Amino acid sequence: MAIISTAGLARTFRTKRGPVEAVRGIDLTVREGEILGFLGPNGAGKTTTLRMLTTLLAPTGGAATVAGHDLAADPAGVRRACGYVAQSGGVDPQITVREELVTQGRLYRLTKGRAAERAEELARDLDLTELLDRKCAALSGGQRRRLDIAMALTHGPEVLFLDEPTTGLDPGSRADLWDLVRRLRDEHGTTVFLTTHYLDEADALADRLVVVDRGVVVAEGTPSALKLEYGGSIDASLQDTFLAITGRSASPADAAPLAV
Repeated sequence: MAIISTAGLARTFRTKRGPVEAVRGIDLTVREGEILGFLGPNGAGKTTTLRMLTTLLAPTGGAATVAGHDLAADPAGVRRACGYVAQSGGVDPQITVREELVTQGRLYRLTKGRAAERAEELARDLDLTELLDRKCAALSGGQRRRLDIAMALTHGPEVLFLDEPTTGLDPGSRADLWDLVRRLRDEHGTTVFLTTHYLDEADALADRLVVVDRGVVVAEGTPSALKLEYGGSIDASLQDTFLAITGRSASPADAAPLAV
């Protein structure tokens, strides 16, 4: 069953130098309970797509539904159904982990008592219990990322959007976060939409991959299927490809590489 569906989803930004097509028509389907890896180089349109799917940015074309809610007609329903962790996170360094989680619960209109209970539940699930009374400023990168995810899970969303969640983390913290994402799917049935430009991360973590470049989908399938199609490993096969086109009168030195 599809929990996310898009058709021709697009976003054009107006600039002084003219229009910039950040996303030029994304068609994709995400099944309930899967981890989808959304890959592409910097500037491919990954974050813009996530921001549209979480109602933070209005599309300029196309349509989408998230958990049965239409992006344009029912943005409040989309927001209730999803949690979003941005690249930069959003914790207040001057308060404790407990205060941050309770405040998040209150923002979702939980009672004071229920917000405190929910903070304890999330801390247990995300291995933050021993850190509840520590200032957020004192957390490591991996701990802060787990807190970001805990905050996004406060209201029990059906879909969790993670925008490059392991950027800047050490290998141990990356592995811990991978385990957490798998547990969210396996134990809670959460659908995870994960953007990354780490090919090893996508290979190890995602049930299915969608590769975008210059605002369009250029490949999709399971990691094993894409390896089979492109040969070798994902790391070797899905890098930028260069094609040299040479006219008959041109020398090899005159050939210009064209990225495709």
